[in-house]
Amino acid sequence: MNQAPPTTDAGPSMAVNLAGLELANPMMTASGTCGYAYEYADFVDLSKFGAFVTKSITAETRAGNPAHRIVETRGGMLNAIGLANVGHAAFMRDKLPQLVKMRETGPRIIVNVAGHSVDDYVSVAGNVAGEAAVDAIELNVSCPNVKDGLTFGTNPKLLKDLIAEVASAMDKQAKLIVKLSPNVEDITATARAAVEGGADVLSLINTYTAMAIDIHTRKPRIANGTGGLSGPAVRPLAVYLTSRVYREVARDAGVPLIGMGGIQYWQDAVEFLLAGATGLAVGTALFVDPATPLKVLDGVQAYLKDQGCTSIDEIIGQLEMPGDPPRTPYP
Repeated sequence: MNQAPPTTDAGPSMAVNLAGLELANPMMTASGTCGYAYEYADFVDLSKFGAFVTKSITAETRAGNPAHRIVETRGGMLNAIGLANVGHAAFMRDKLPQLVKMRETGPRIIVNVAGHSVDDYVSVAGNVAGEAAVDAIELNVSCPNVKDGLTFGTNPKLLKDLIAEVASAMDKQAKLIVKLSPNVEDITATARAAVEGGADVLSLINTYTAMAIDIHTRKPRIANGTGGLSGPAVRPLAVYLTSRVYREVARDAGVPLIGMGGIQYWQDAVEFLLAGATGLAVGTALFVDPATPLKVLDGVQAYLKDQGCTSIDEIIGQLEMPGDPPRTPYP
């Protein structure tokens, strides 16, 4: 009963603009949940997405962390994959041609890039950004499941310097998205550093560092000890941080946000939009129902129609907080 029926006509416009990158709608996959390209295509029509976001790509091949790497929790999921991926060379050779073909059907292509050093990020992001099929690079500076994974994402100065070098290497060949970590004292400080460094778009949030314990073995249920918590359990926290970054940094800077963290129903998506997100990414819910993003999209459009809106832009950032100036009442 949480999903609205699909609209029966064209309905309000769902097109969004991410710093000049036009998307047919705000829905996209969250990095790390759908592989590199067509692993997800057997379950859903990818042409209906606004964008497809790949899993993280690193300079070298990575085997990732040992098993167990995923544990279901009440209201969410813990993962400690450890950035397992085929590496930059294999990605360019084997996966990029698939993305070229995918882009022809509609969705924009966003490649997530991770690294352990400035040189890693600069070389991979700069090279991948030069490909015509790649619309944006999303920098993963906030993975809590690898050694030193939070070095850049939790240090505003290091983050600003890193982004400035990556932006220079990319030379505006693609949009630069920076994925923010919630595992910081003040997310507005890292958001501001990212903007000052040259980020075109901010995405938030990445997973929260968390733990689950096997009470019989008295050991962590994940081999890594800790993992990143995602899913509905983190949604209110993600909405709060999205609102803070929007109101304190992004709105005045003119930097759009991609909101994520526990989106499962259309109502969840509307919360993120009202909080200031322009784009919406779904991750954990895909493991429950791969069609979740498209059902959410239908629900948001039906909501907009019911609200008398002609475009999704009319609700982005329209949260009314205590102390805000009064606005015109909704119909």
